[in-house]
Amino acid sequence: MAKVSIDASTCVGCGLCEQSCPEVFEVQGDGVAHIKSQNCGSCNLQEIADSCPVNCIKVS
Repeated sequence: MAKVSIDASTCVGCGLCEQSCPEVFEVQGDGVAHIKSQNCGSCNLQEIADSCPVNCIKVS
């Protein structure tokens, strides 16, 4: 299973990840995306990471 992480110091909170997969990502009140769950059966997490404008999402 892939492990998803976010570099909070780089995240700008644009919300693209949350729009793409709200099951995994959530932009919280601090303006930074957070991981809600490591599992999503319908999203390509690597594709979402690759689309991040500041490359703060890592999938390993």
